[in-house]
Amino acid sequence: MTSRWQIIFTVKNTTTIMELKSKVGSYDFLVEPFHCDFSHRVFMGHLGNNLLNAADFHSNERGYGMSYLNPIHRTWVLSRLVIEMETMPEAYDTISVSTWVESVKRYFTSRNYAVTDSNGRRCGYGRSIWAMIDTVTRQPVDIMAVRDGLIMEYIDTETPCPIEPPSRVKMGVGARLVRSVETRYSDVDVNGHINSVKYIEHILDLWDIEWYRHNDIRRIDIAYVAEAYIGDRLNLYVEQTADDEYCVRVAKLSDGAEKDVEACRCKIKFMKK
Repeated sequence: MTSRWQIIFTVKNTTTIMELKSKVGSYDFLVEPFHCDFSHRVFMGHLGNNLLNAADFHSNERGYGMSYLNPIHRTWVLSRLVIEMETMPEAYDTISVSTWVESVKRYFTSRNYAVTDSNGRRCGYGRSIWAMIDTVTRQPVDIMAVRDGLIMEYIDTETPCPIEPPSRVKMGVGARLVRSVETRYSDVDVNGHINSVKYIEHILDLWDIEWYRHNDIRRIDIAYVAEAYIGDRLNLYVEQTADDEYCVRVAKLSDGAEKDVEACRCKIKFMKK
């Protein structure tokens, strides 16, 4: 008989006993100065990396991270990411990123985040949706088939995440091509495709430093549609949808292709300083 702190599951006739951990995990990150912009506050892209690293640490500690998934030809891929900040952490601050799983469906799971500075002040929140895929076929796989559905033990619907969930990023015919970017070595991650945060960095570089002297990023909402790979050209289309809001479509143009194909869409909401 198991205690409420242990779970037993059997895979290929091998029985494993795992100790259950807390549903919420918290991880500290130092805001180093070379990860900050001219205002001494962390780049949104690097903050996104902190959130994704926290997700990786949390899942690894609970038995469904990359160290377990990769040998069985499985991996997590990010489908949606929302980051909404009241204030951006400053250089040399130590921030704490808390993360937890809010829900699990057959092919997708939602994960939330809370960012706190060294004084315990809440800086902002994040929401994300992840899919699990087969690393060989690149097709979605049943999350519940991994470790006999262990992930269900970690669903937390009580910890608050008081920001709106990801919404559909709508773009009209007014979007215009404003920049094309060549993908290079440093854009590619361990999954062999263009890293999720690299899209954010390319998108936010569409505005110059003078814009950021007068505007802060309030919220970024990005939907990943298709994988892009090294050698693809990324075409960035922009449409202003409100005084303080812009939508960006990133489309990949592969070698030999006649037409670009959508890779992701993003909505950015700015706030005057």
